[in-house]
Amino acid sequence: MTDQKSILALSRRKFLGGAAALSGIAASGFATRVFAQEPPKPAEIIVRAWGGSWVDSLKAGVSDPFTAATGIAVRHDLTEDNEIQPKVWAAVAQNRVPPIHINWDTTTNATKSALRGVTEDLSDLSNLAGTTDLAKPVGLEGYPIVNTYGYVYVLAYRPEAFPDGAPTSLQVLLDPKFKGRIALYNDGIGFHFPAQVAGGGKLEDIPANMRPAWDFIAKVKQQAPLLGEDPDFTTWFQNGEIDLAVTISTNAREAKKNGVNIAWTVPEEGAKFDTDGLWIPKGLPENELYWAKQYINFAITKEAQQVWLDGLGLPGVVPGLTPPADLVGDPSYPTKPEDFEHLIRISSQVQVENESTWFGEFKKIMQS
Repeated sequence: MTDQKSILALSRRKFLGGAAALSGIAASGFATRVFAQEPPKPAEIIVRAWGGSWVDSLKAGVSDPFTAATGIAVRHDLTEDNEIQPKVWAAVAQNRVPPIHINWDTTTNATKSALRGVTEDLSDLSNLAGTTDLAKPVGLEGYPIVNTYGYVYVLAYRPEAFPDGAPTSLQVLLDPKFKGRIALYNDGIGFHFPAQVAGGGKLEDIPANMRPAWDFIAKVKQQAPLLGEDPDFTTWFQNGEIDLAVTISTNAREAKKNGVNIAWTVPEEGAKFDTDGLWIPKGLPENELYWAKQYINFAITKEAQQVWLDGLGLPGVVPGLTPPADLVGDPSYPTKPEDFEHLIRISSQVQVENESTWFGEFKKIMQS
């Protein structure tokens, strides 16, 4: 009989090959029986996630089905992505077991970790063969990250505040009647690029000359905007505390699902399009690494993505997903090349090299 030590010595690639059936839930044979080359199951795996509707959707589409199929509990760590990053980096540098098994992260943040060499390679996940090009991180060798969906930072608004029709430009943020009733992310993410255009600058000048963006953001600062994270936007709209927000469409849609009269648009300046992904930090015990990989492998099946991303209202990386009925033809749910014409996509490399500087400049302006 093969002992546990021998099982743990098997290669990761052999684990994945020996458990090829673990590619999806029931339809693909992702069952609870133990395969000959499966390593021992941990009692739980820890997935860092965003709170609110974000973690609820992940739980419904990926985590709960994974637990049902494997018996492995999934614990969601809601530490913010920027806060968990140095903890993971330090653990890897000190050869300690990292505090999480999987990081659900922005692709830009994940790319920083990949370039630092703290991410496991996921190229051997069997279900990558069924994904679109959006799943592949641009400019990186292999798959240190698997992108899982795309999203748009829309201009969300309360229709009651706009009786004459939807706002068409970010210049509306400077209207005195909205002072104190505007919301942005606390680091300005999603706003830097359209602010560059709103300030009279050009996207091709990023990152060499961002002065137009900072000047426009300084004007918005005089409007006393509320600054927060994803769950805050939904709450603020629900409580009637804001009329406008530059936020991921998911947050506005969640408020709408909860009965708030809210709408969103892509302004004439454009809206940032970006991706999030999943990755695994180095340093996990071999059996835990295997099961963490199986979690991500399931997350990129059609079964998982349909439920997970229905909850978020975001386009995934698996062909054939059915858009939520309320988002068919919506500018925040791009599916065709023409849908991207007013969306702003800046390379991950440029974002990785400059994002911390941009965040710092935004916070400096807001704190001045």
